[in-house]
Amino acid sequence: MTAPRPPELLAPAGSLEMMRTAFAFGADAVYAGQPRYSLRVRNNSFGKLDVLAAGIDEAHAAGKQFYLVANIYPHNSKIRTFEQDMAPVIAMKPDALIMADPGLMMMVRERWPEVDIHLSVQANTTNYASVRFWQSMGVKRIILSRELSLDEVADIRNACPEMELEVFIHGALCIAYSGRCLLSGYFNHRDPNQGSCTNSCRWDYKMHEGAENGAGDIQTCSDSPALGNPRDFGTVGTALGGGPRHHQANRVWLLEEGSRPGELMPIEEDEHGTYIMNSRDLRAVEHVQRLVDIGVDSLKIEGRTKSPYYVARTSQSYRRAIDDAVAGRPFDLQLLSELEGLANRGYTDGFYQRHHTPEHQNYLRGHSESGRSLLIGEMLGFDSARGLAEIEVKNRFALGDMLEFIQPSGNFSSRCERIEDAEGGALECVPGSGRRVWLALPQGAAAHAPCFVSRFI
Repeated sequence: MTAPRPPELLAPAGSLEMMRTAFAFGADAVYAGQPRYSLRVRNNSFGKLDVLAAGIDEAHAAGKQFYLVANIYPHNSKIRTFEQDMAPVIAMKPDALIMADPGLMMMVRERWPEVDIHLSVQANTTNYASVRFWQSMGVKRIILSRELSLDEVADIRNACPEMELEVFIHGALCIAYSGRCLLSGYFNHRDPNQGSCTNSCRWDYKMHEGAENGAGDIQTCSDSPALGNPRDFGTVGTALGGGPRHHQANRVWLLEEGSRPGELMPIEEDEHGTYIMNSRDLRAVEHVQRLVDIGVDSLKIEGRTKSPYYVARTSQSYRRAIDDAVAGRPFDLQLLSELEGLANRGYTDGFYQRHHTPEHQNYLRGHSESGRSLLIGEMLGFDSARGLAEIEVKNRFALGDMLEFIQPSGNFSSRCERIEDAEGGALECVPGSGRRVWLALPQGAAAHAPCFVSRFI
């Protein structure tokens, strides 16, 4: 038997630094948002044409791919400016446009028929009939909906063998159906599907118990003027449909967001749960082998607004998972722990596998929580005369801590036995960010960037 074809590892890039880090740590391609026409307006340096041109040229020089995201569902004002704004961008020759709106796709097809189009996850493609439709429209790749199981992905691959398929394997999950959320627009008048989502689902919420409600009216402790009459809020987060209700369904529960003390918002819960609360983050590294076997063409990491460390850690871990899967090596449990070191709100494998056995859940959890780490700094340079690396500090660490140095060539661990300040003075503890210190590199580590340093916790 021949080895399976390795899928593309696709990483996010909100800046040139993120792009370079992604490539250094194993990504085959990156995607970046065109701010006015994508779902990432903020934290995106590629809105500047010279930066975008530099990114595309640099990616191509390295033999990598650069995809540009233009996946909003635009209102008329953006339709009028689309072709004018995109003309200089398309002249830079990105490898594909990631799009969702049929009208914008039609405009691209008519003016730039040579440009490849990848259908965004925003289009919610959940079945092979839709894949065949978009294939007939000239779309080159389908980014499948996050709401699919592994078996459903396999069914689509079998039914559509000639279409390129892409799936998400890591990153934030939206509480709405593939991003179709109203919370940000409600709280901040910033429309998620116009690219300005404030991630309202991920804010700090607290639950309060309200009065018993036998008549069906919403009762709250406060009628907030900022939110209007609470009755107008209705049953935000409640799934539609009948069926048996929770035994406390007649009791009103109130939600308080951290920056709005005293503004209590009513919510309800049915047999499916309450959807206003934050979702766990997607981590599907344990499913890479199955996705490779299915024949998925691209595995995608979410996170264009994340840090270079996030891109380094995820790209490195999923690169190893892909290479192991293609080579027929067993899954490395250490990858679970490495990804646990990233900031996250708990991990889930989403819809890929609907029902885990308790044994499987404990297996994943136990290996995730052992060997956890926290980013403590990034290497800026190396002083060969002193044999020390200059570190820009991000979080607290001290003598005696076990540190991990994360590099494209591999990761190296050592006990922290020497810390010096800028003047060469000895330090026992570095209290937090905003400082630069000097550390000895462990044996085998490369004396050059990119290099991130984490502390085992």
